[in-house]
Amino acid sequence: MSQSGYRVLDGHPPSGSQYSASLPRDHPSSRLCLQPVTRLKCKSRRGPTMDRISDCCRSDALSRLRSRRSMIVAVASSALLAAKPLAAATADASPDDERFMRLALDEARHGDYPFGAVIVRNGHVLARGRNLGKTDGDPTAHGEMVAIRRCLLDRGRAALQGSTLYTSGEPCAMCMGAIIWCSIGRLVFAASVQQLATKIDQIMISSAEIAAKAPFRPIKITGGVLADEAMRLFTK
Repeated sequence: MSQSGYRVLDGHPPSGSQYSASLPRDHPSSRLCLQPVTRLKCKSRRGPTMDRISDCCRSDALSRLRSRRSMIVAVASSALLAAKPLAAATADASPDDERFMRLALDEARHGDYPFGAVIVRNGHVLARGRNLGKTDGDPTAHGEMVAIRRCLLDRGRAALQGSTLYTSGEPCAMCMGAIIWCSIGRLVFAASVQQLATKIDQIMISSAEIAAKAPFRPIKITGGVLADEAMRLFTK
């Protein structure tokens, strides 16, 4: 026994001790308790039972440490994923992106809420959509969903595969899920979820976070194209 360690007691620790750690009930030495001791000298020799208890404590401590480290890594990874679209912003935007985004903004101006979308393939507009939540009495009638449904109805599923969807606001979890399942190849949005949340209720999950959970359907994401113009629609 080292001078700083644990003292093994039969039954409960003596009164006045600060805390103790009991072994699991099914452990052969469940009647033993561990009490932290400072600079305690023990004259007795370590036996097999003592070694088993020590090994059990070390194993439990290492297991808890690994678990805490895993939680910290997971939280940090989520934070990085949430920040990624903001950092990328308009880095890979093109003049065509602004042209098609203006079409999405035109749709948003006529929506029940200022959200609009267009779907483009090979430079041609396949479908347009605006928020029709109040008009249709349909909470799922977001601009992206309306555009996708119209494209499916008029052109079929194949037309969506590899297309680009432009939207005045970063898609919510519902719309982003539909975008992924339709195999749309690229998403371009104006205002981010964080920006939209300053004007209207939002589910605080970024499109990049959802896309990262679906590696089986890769998609390119560009954010921040004409974001200021999109946000000004909320003041009208």
